[in-house]
Amino acid sequence: MKYNQLGRTGLFVSELCLGTMTLGGNPDAGVWSEIGALDQREANLLIAGAFAQGVNFIDTADVYSFGQSERRVGQALRDLGIARSEVVLATKTAGVMGDKPNDQGASRGHIMDSVQRSLERLQVDHIDLYQIHTCDPVTPVEETLRALDDLTRQGLIRYVGVSNWPAGKLGKALGLSEALHATRFETLQAYYSIAGRDVERELVPLVTEERMGLLVWSPLAGGLLSGKFGPGAPTEEGSRRSHFDFPPVELAQAWRCVAEMRTIADARGVTVSRIALAWLLSRPQVTSVIIGAKRLEQLEDNLAAVDIVLSEDELERLDSVSALPPYYPGWMIDHQNAGRYPHPV
Repeated sequence: MKYNQLGRTGLFVSELCLGTMTLGGNPDAGVWSEIGALDQREANLLIAGAFAQGVNFIDTADVYSFGQSERRVGQALRDLGIARSEVVLATKTAGVMGDKPNDQGASRGHIMDSVQRSLERLQVDHIDLYQIHTCDPVTPVEETLRALDDLTRQGLIRYVGVSNWPAGKLGKALGLSEALHATRFETLQAYYSIAGRDVERELVPLVTEERMGLLVWSPLAGGLLSGKFGPGAPTEEGSRRSHFDFPPVELAQAWRCVAEMRTIADARGVTVSRIALAWLLSRPQVTSVIIGAKRLEQLEDNLAAVDIVLSEDELERLDSVSALPPYYPGWMIDHQNAGRYPHPV
């Protein structure tokens, strides 16, 4: 397991992060029960298994099973005797947590209320990485930044990040945090997979230039890239993707990627999932890839992806089959600046 610097901070996190969206145990939690409803015993097994393989990074959110995931994580850390200093704990806020008008969003009021509840559920006195989970179209960015800055100064959170924000708003937030001398967003958590490379258009260049950490969610596109789906692969009965078709993926492109990954996986004697994860781990901009699981054997297979180093030929084949189509203004920028790129002497 490798450990990468979290953006420009001095904190280091494992290249694989344990995602806990499958933890809950609440059969009445709507869509969350479809994703996973693991009880405390099962949660303890997964977290113990991840830490045994060198994972030091856990990601959760208040909205996952409406707080149940945070509770499972907090109790597991206590049950397993994992020292607080040995785990980098990340959670999120801004999702819908009730039916009242202020039960969601990135307002000062909701953030201040939410952080206290998350701390209680996690049974800790601080959160290492506190992330704004959604792009709130109502709350001014300055209000969000000021609230997060206050929480950082109080010691309740240590670093802040965002998830699912567009490049324009994220760039504005970085500029404002500098102008306001406020805590700056250090990470972006975004959907990224070999079949969904849209993040490379504007967000990857932005986080690279600003030295932000890039945390990847749904690296297997909700299980679609596991090798259990597509032409020649019967859909696994009872799988998450068969009940919860998310994130949206262009299937023809996904199946081309799966076919190429299957060829490489078969030659190496490993699963397609490992190849999909290894491809993401090879991207220099990626800080940590968030993996989730319902079963220990599934987790162990995903963790084994860190042992795969794809060859230049394999990477070229995978990059080619998954390449994004040209887009504007990207193709015009490349055309007009063809002579400005560095040339070998």
